[in-house]
Amino acid sequence: MPRQAMVIGAGLAGAALCAALARLGWQVHLLDQAEGPAQGASALPVGMLSPHVTRAPTPLSRLSALGVADTRRELERLIAPGQGWQPTEVDNRGHDPGRWPAALVRPEALVRAWLGEAQDRHALETSWRAQVDHLRQDTDKLRWQAIGPTGDVLAEAPVAVVASAWGTQALLNQGAAGLDAIALPLRPVQGQMSLGPCLGDPLAAQPQRDNGVFVPVYEDSGLAPQWPARLWAMGSTYERGATHTDIREAAHERNAQSLEALVPAAAQRLREDMAQGKLLGWAQVRCASLDRLPMAGAVPDVQAWQHQRQQTPTARRPALVDFPRLPGLFMLTALGSRGLTLAHWCAQRVAEQVDGQTPRGEADLLAALDPARFAWRAAKRQA
Repeated sequence: MPRQAMVIGAGLAGAALCAALARLGWQVHLLDQAEGPAQGASALPVGMLSPHVTRAPTPLSRLSALGVADTRRELERLIAPGQGWQPTEVDNRGHDPGRWPAALVRPEALVRAWLGEAQDRHALETSWRAQVDHLRQDTDKLRWQAIGPTGDVLAEAPVAVVASAWGTQALLNQGAAGLDAIALPLRPVQGQMSLGPCLGDPLAAQPQRDNGVFVPVYEDSGLAPQWPARLWAMGSTYERGATHTDIREAAHERNAQSLEALVPAAAQRLREDMAQGKLLGWAQVRCASLDRLPMAGAVPDVQAWQHQRQQTPTARRPALVDFPRLPGLFMLTALGSRGLTLAHWCAQRVAEQVDGQTPRGEADLLAALDPARFAWRAAKRQA
């Protein structure tokens, strides 16, 4: 019988997981509350794939270097230029200035390519408009159940992977996981992009980045009819704690102020389009963790740790890798504004864990992604 897993969330993280698990021989049931894939933050019209440059290596810069190269290989393997991405360079204008190789990407194209790969392997079942309220562990059947708002079982499998971005907080806060804000310190970050049709010559030779990214021109056969097939874009804003998806003039103006420092003529066009009611906008909510690193791997079993503490109060705190885990439950979330960069590389590491393999990667980087790290640190403070 084929190994079975369910994945909750059909954005970049969830689609990358479906592809990674399918390659390892798993059958995957994908659930999402929307009517199709890439309807949340992964519906961004155009995003930037580029390195996170720092003067000294950090976990995020090292992960980004791995992720950029990995995602670029996926783009070249799965999608023709002009049908979901195009190579470019970006000028860093603030910290660590310089020109860096990059790619402009429509995330939905990558999501659909990964899901198509899983479908081509006859390894994917999808359930749309499936709102998962919480997860329940059926210990008799050794399965996880996705429970809907009315208590009905939407899907079940021995393995469940939560990849629901900001929605992960509610899913794992209740039900069998029961993770509180200490063990699962996720934060919503709302972002708004300003954009419009590029009708003439671009107002810059290549993308410019400082406080936001200005894309002078992006052409993609898959943008229409929702967006202009040839567009410019600026953004996005970064509003911590906000969960709305409203398009607001104040956010457009913040983009204009950031753009004025990069390309003044483009800022003038943005404001003129806004005054004439022609400016387009896109807004969604991303998810970040307290330390701004992804949470990728096996979900901690905090109740089991507390039980161990009660039974043996003088026992030493376990190493991070030995912290108790909920069997068969995994997560991939908190990619922040680096979903294009990190989704596939992290999904491969999670899929390897699901498959019972030792995940590939440097030990300190894997520890930096471990979803148990916050509960483990809390346990250290209590010791």
